[in-house]
Amino acid sequence: MPSSRWTADSIPDLSGQTTVVTGANSGLGFHAALELARYGATVVMACRDLRRGEAALSRIKKEVGRPAVELRRLDLADLTSVRAFSVEMRTAHPQIHLLVNNAGVMAIPRGETADGFELQLGINHLGHFALTGLLLPCLAATPDPRVVTVSSQLHTLGAIEFDDLMSERRYGPWRAYGQSKLANLLFTFELQRRADRAGMTLLSAASHPGYAATNLQVAAAARQSTWIRQASATFTRVVAQPAAQGALPSLYAATMPDVRGGDFIGPDSFGGARGFPTRVKAAAKAYDPITAADLWEHSVDLTGVDFDALDN
Repeated sequence: MPSSRWTADSIPDLSGQTTVVTGANSGLGFHAALELARYGATVVMACRDLRRGEAALSRIKKEVGRPAVELRRLDLADLTSVRAFSVEMRTAHPQIHLLVNNAGVMAIPRGETADGFELQLGINHLGHFALTGLLLPCLAATPDPRVVTVSSQLHTLGAIEFDDLMSERRYGPWRAYGQSKLANLLFTFELQRRADRAGMTLLSAASHPGYAATNLQVAAAARQSTWIRQASATFTRVVAQPAAQGALPSLYAATMPDVRGGDFIGPDSFGGARGFPTRVKAAAKAYDPITAADLWEHSVDLTGVDFDALDN
């Protein structure tokens, strides 16, 4: 079990490892990229907004010194961008040791990606599904690669609505968010099952940050009524932990040798809202192999990415 007070100080030496972190320009992704760089990894910051990415890159360089960190553009809401990023990566970094599927949006008004997917499912799940599949040859070229996918406690609100996957008939911001975060977990556990069947030593794990003070919470609260915004601000001041603390479960899942395939790592206190990394249990529906396999096939059909490296 993780130590009840595990911190980034316990990250092992990562020299020689290449890592990709999506959404690395702010919040959890920034702090994950910072600590991975601090401990010697070559870090690729995959960001949609290059201006904000450059500012984050400068902060990391200032704090760490001369890290092996680079910035590349990735828009998970556009499969053309996902494919272009993957081609760049396969050329520049044919071996990838770690992929952290971190970027996401939360409780936004309904919109669609460039490919016509509902935005939250499209960015949080389908974009990362496609990215992982397209980078799988680079992961497979390394010994014991890892994929860490960031979910949320709010996966418990979700259900995979196969008859209305894009929420065209009925949309609720939190309902769609819950579906996308449940999809993250179903993907994590199904990826591990398929890697095991293929005899691949890939480790697929999930994490959640608890209640962390990030731009996601600020943006979600800003769209609510005045009293909800006020209540959210009070709750955040009392309960929320800093983004650096919220990133610890992802960093634990990404770096520690005792992590097992299918682990779910989250904070250990206040009902999982804050604290230090520990193994946690997802809702039972997240472990359903039938739903996971169905979602996998839907995701292949929607993205055109088939994970054929698992069949080799």
